Amino acid sequence: MVEVAPGVHVRILARNLNSGKVPFLLVHGLASNARMWDGVAEVIAAAGHPVVAVDQRGHGRSSKPDEGYDFATIVADLVALIASLGWVQPVVVGQSWGGNVVIELGATYPHLVGAIAAVDGGFIELADRFSTWDECRTALAPPRLIGTPASKMEQWMRDGHSNWPESGIVGSMANFEVRSDGTIAPWLTFERHMMILEALYAHRPSVQYPQLAVPTLLIPADTGDVAWTHDKSAAVDAALARLQHGRVRWFSPADHDIHAQHPVELAKVLLDLSHEGSPR
Repeated sequence: MVEVAPGVHVRILARNLNSGKVPFLLVHGLASNARMWDGVAEVIAAAGHPVVAVDQRGHGRSSKPDEGYDFATIVADLVALIASLGWVQPVVVGQSWGGNVVIELGATYPHLVGAIAAVDGGFIELADRFSTWDECRTALAPPRLIGTPASKMEQWMRDGHSNWPESGIVGSMANFEVRSDGTIAPWLTFERHMMILEALYAHRPSVQYPQLAVPTLLIPADTGDVAWTHDKSAAVDAALARLQHGRVRWFSPADHDIHAQHPVELAKVLLDLSHEGSPR
């Protein structure tokens, strides 16, 4: 547990902290948790790199304050974490909402990171999809899962993701607290989930792209939804046009949770990114 703000501690899963190689910070998506990165982290650590996956505030085993779910505060948490680790220019990797978070981190603190990777995120601009926050809230509010038997949830995951390795299933189940009666509750409460979603609705990573002075890799997933992939491709192309050192590596076919589905392949892509170094 690392204190990142007064009374706020984040849980980290750390490997190889004493290694002198380029470090990696892995940042999960909305309503997710650090263990979703287990498969990726294992490969990166086996290559000798320090790697930390973090439960962001409100998620997993971290503190769950009632406020501080805006981008500025979430980014400040990561800045404090990097300082606590004593790291210099780590590779920061974020998935989905976490992708937008690491874009914001790199733009706000341009000398803090060495490279950025956004895994099926970093280009999310919900205001382009929904004309109002009310429309967005209605469409994207999470399901109410409190009280679902843990065994039933795990079976749903296994049935829906039959090609995922075990690390992905275990990581997904770690999104939930398993209560004494065998039922689950999301670690991220519905109210805090909606606070983050509203902040994401207002977020405009496209404004931040020109501020990024380090290698920035977008890693979108082609899920097979033709219309959605077309829109995503347009967003990625627009991002690349504004990024100083941007490139893209598509995973196709792939689920939104590329890190859970294809951990070995994704880790290799991230290791390649770490070898590029900062152009500054």
